[in-house]
Amino acid sequence: MQELATFGAGCFWGVEAAFRKVPGVLDVAVGYAGGHTQHPSYREVCTDTTGHAEVVQVTFDPEKVSYDQLLNVFWTIHDPTQVNRQGPDYGRQYRTAIFFHSPEQEASAKKSKQSLEASGKLHRPIATEITPAGPFWRAEEYHQRYLEKRGAARCHI
Repeated sequence: MQELATFGAGCFWGVEAAFRKVPGVLDVAVGYAGGHTQHPSYREVCTDTTGHAEVVQVTFDPEKVSYDQLLNVFWTIHDPTQVNRQGPDYGRQYRTAIFFHSPEQEASAKKSKQSLEASGKLHRPIATEITPAGPFWRAEEYHQRYLEKRGAARCHI
């Protein structure tokens, strides 16, 4: 059995690399979600006019890793308080977002966000949007496993 999880946490290269290290994750694809253009290209998404976020779509085995564990990874690999940016990258395509695939994922995402907000660990409000998953548009092949192909262990996230 496998499930999908979709997260936006800034530039998708580092996010992909982080999720690939999680035991129970079967695959990670980088792409675009949350916009209004069909089959957007990287160039189009970078214009900040398509409405898409750079995202990772994680295929995972829920018997080996829970959605809640994936949420914990999501919250720790980026700054969820930044609005439309992560590090040096800015624009709506770099927004922090959780795109849920089921009512259970929606409930878990909202609960984890509330829990993090209540923890006092962050000094600003969480900007992460939690919305239903719509179409996922796989990014161009040269973006898939980008850091791995270049021998880079990580990027700025």
